[in-house]
Amino acid sequence: MEKVIILAMFVQVTLSLIVMIIMGKRRFAAAKNKQLNLSDFKTMQLDKAGDTVRVADRNFSNQFEIPVLFFAGCLLALQLNSASTLVAILACLFVVSRIVHSVIHLGGNNIRARFNVFLLGCICVFALWLVMIWRILAF
Repeated sequence: MEKVIILAMFVQVTLSLIVMIIMGKRRFAAAKNKQLNLSDFKTMQLDKAGDTVRVADRNFSNQFEIPVLFFAGCLLALQLNSASTLVAILACLFVVSRIVHSVIHLGGNNIRARFNVFLLGCICVFALWLVMIWRILAF
């Protein structure tokens, strides 16, 4: 199960890098279309760029919020030799939820669907941490 957890972590890192590339492409396109000036990047005042740039920026920032708790929980599971099937399933579900969240956010941006998927990911991370706490306190 350790390999599955590490693979889930790798996929999450890959998602972050893909979102970064999407964000960069959208920023360059906005600059090329004269929606942004280079001086806008000094203070990251990108409001003039439009929603597609701001959404990509926000999605990239999202990759360093809840996923940080995911990485910490996975590393704890690996460190404590608690890489169970349940932890692996929760890790994979979390990463799938993050992929779906990004697809929704960067695509049509349906708020209700995006929130539901976000909530599922949060529940997975919380459950992962509950498993770890149970493991620590029970043994």
